[in-house]
Amino acid sequence: MAEMSEEQLASIISSEITDSINHFDSEYSADRLRAMDMYLGQPIGNEIEGRSQVVLTEVADCVDQIMPSLMRIFTASDKYVRYSDNDGYKIFYQWFKDALLFRVGIVKFYYDETVLVQEEEYENLTEDEITLLLQNPDIEIVSREENFGEEFTSQNEVVEVVQSYNLKVKVSKKSGKVKIDNVPPEEFLINKKAKSLEDAYFIAHRTSMTVSDLVSLGYDRDMIEQYVGYEDLDREEEVSKRFGDLENNNQTEPADPSQKQVPVFDCVIKTDFDQDGISELRRVLAIGSSGDKILENELTTYLPFAVVTPIIMPHRLIGRSIYDLTEDLQVIKSTLMRQYLDSTYLSVMPKIVAVEGQVNLDDLMSSTAGSVIRTRSAGAVQPLNSSAGVGREIQPLLEYVDDIKENRTGMSKASMGLDANALQSSTASAVSATVQGAQQKIESYARTIAETGVKDLFKGILHLVTLHQQSARVVRLRNEFVSIDPREGDSEFDVHVNVGLGTADDQQKIAFLTNIASKQEQILQTLGAENDILDISKYTKTLREIAEIGGFKDTDSYFNSPREVRAKIEERKAQAQAQAQTQENPALTLELQKLQADIQAKQVKLEADIQLAREKMLADIELKKEELLADLELRKLELEGEERLRVVKSVTDGQISTNLPRN
Repeated sequence: MAEMSEEQLASIISSEITDSINHFDSEYSADRLRAMDMYLGQPIGNEIEGRSQVVLTEVADCVDQIMPSLMRIFTASDKYVRYSDNDGYKIFYQWFKDALLFRVGIVKFYYDETVLVQEEEYENLTEDEITLLLQNPDIEIVSREENFGEEFTSQNEVVEVVQSYNLKVKVSKKSGKVKIDNVPPEEFLINKKAKSLEDAYFIAHRTSMTVSDLVSLGYDRDMIEQYVGYEDLDREEEVSKRFGDLENNNQTEPADPSQKQVPVFDCVIKTDFDQDGISELRRVLAIGSSGDKILENELTTYLPFAVVTPIIMPHRLIGRSIYDLTEDLQVIKSTLMRQYLDSTYLSVMPKIVAVEGQVNLDDLMSSTAGSVIRTRSAGAVQPLNSSAGVGREIQPLLEYVDDIKENRTGMSKASMGLDANALQSSTASAVSATVQGAQQKIESYARTIAETGVKDLFKGILHLVTLHQQSARVVRLRNEFVSIDPREGDSEFDVHVNVGLGTADDQQKIAFLTNIASKQEQILQTLGAENDILDISKYTKTLREIAEIGGFKDTDSYFNSPREVRAKIEERKAQAQAQAQTQENPALTLELQKLQADIQAKQVKLEADIQLAREKMLADIELKKEELLADLELRKLELEGEERLRVVKSVTDGQISTNLPRN
């Protein structure tokens, strides 16, 4: 059957975009706006004029307390391959913070092929040199300038000829790398009721690009300018809220038409484009307010997105966030704090009862300490007896709200890294157990994030590198530079994400490994280096592990690697075995000595031959150099003679030959 027409595909894409935008705007947009207000400590909406309007920041406090632990877990270890193509710390930080605050964090990864164009200038090139230069297909001549010089013909006539060229060339250097971008939650679209990225049949990233950017990619300028008008996303409340302190609501169009924005939708859709009854995964790039114009349509083999959520909801892609756990607590605690402050204000500065017409109101309204209030009669001014302060009742409630927050999120003073030795009323082991219990929530968030989005991200990176990188690349792996050739690997093998356990667990690991090292020392001292339980290399590995966990990255400065230890052991065994054999067989010893003497003699002869050849080569080079200098000097004398003859000829107008003999 015939393939689907571009109009049919555009209609499907436009319908899916509209449906996804309506779903996200109604389902999640209001919650994200509310979460941003809560994080920034904006007014809650239940404020009363003339009363305290303080807003506590429980959401921000909790999110900002979790972030350091998450970042330490994912970035403190050195057991990973380091690429410098992307700023991993910033990407992870924004990725995780989006998830903790807005329920979902999204990154987009792709292979970015760029062409860097540079202009270079060359002077006094010959035709042969130009031919050699243009053998590089990445070089294009921009301009050529001929350098003329005078020469004499056989009839002794002076003519101008091209002697060399000055070139200006354009050099195009192609390069490619895996690019990772953070995607704001409001720019991410997915079909309703998607359980996971693999389950979704439509995923899109809605963003904007300038006319200049799209034209530079090779698209027709007139066609692109028809779809100028980036309205919906730029005017969304979420974007305005994010940049509210940097801009006002006035939207201004750029004066340069090439800088106007065009709505762009980078979509991945499962559709039966070839009409064979089976849907295939396709990447579609569309522009327009609803993706009305298709720019690219191609088959793809991977999903270019990775999504994380801190609290998984069964059978849903988007789970719950820290905002969901603490939003009501921020409202409650802010309300209690307002009542507490209002009560304090009334206790310090109570309301005053004044008899009308008996008090000078100007004196009464003055706030000057010790000022006089003039009255017509005694008792005309009296403080209003109000109820006692409510501090005793509110403080336990505030502590109770903190306990609820701790139970929900796992964040407490213990999980914030409180030193066990700082608590005088508890043992260090008891506080250490409290710290471990509090960190279980954070470890749960980290494990969920690692096994979902982070794992998908690194699988995607491996797939892109294997697919696009055509040559070996040197990367830094555990403080060593290693050549990695993706063509030799299989992009489908499993990728394991190792999640660290934090500083407290590192201390426990060091203590445990120290005990193991002590046991290994006892075994080696008792049974010797040659035993059936362990060898020296395993003991070395234990010591290196202790140094690595302690934060010393370059363990080679302290201990040899197990491979080096085993190699030295095998070398000593071989030497000992050879020595034993020679002692048992005197004839063999004599033969080995003779062989060693022959080898040494041949080595001395080879070194002498090499030295002789080197000296001969240097002598030949010096001789050639002297011959060349002599030729140059002779040619110089010839030219000077010819010049003198031309001068004589011009004076005498005689016919004097300038053809001097040459060697």
